[in-house]
Amino acid sequence: MSLTSPDIARLANLARLELEPAESARLLTQMNDFFSIVEKMRSVDTSGIAPLAHPVAAIADIALRLREDRVSEPNQREANQRNAPAVEHGLFLVPKVIE
Repeated sequence: MSLTSPDIARLANLARLELEPAESARLLTQMNDFFSIVEKMRSVDTSGIAPLAHPVAAIADIALRLREDRVSEPNQREANQRNAPAVEHGLFLVPKVIE
């Protein structure tokens, strides 16, 4: 897959970016370089290879040291919301930011 200048212009428009021609050309090169790396990675046959849970598992047999999932802090919702300008049903109320 290879991008073209119109593709970069469309992506910039969707991202609400104003790109200079030099920036657009540089971005086109960088994006195409990225996609070429992805294509190389996709061409590698990984059938029969089990996914790793941790990158070190490829070198040594490791066991993850996970702590017990338990509550360690008391519920302080009321104390935390005491200084809030607006609260309703235990939730912070904020101004609408979507147009």
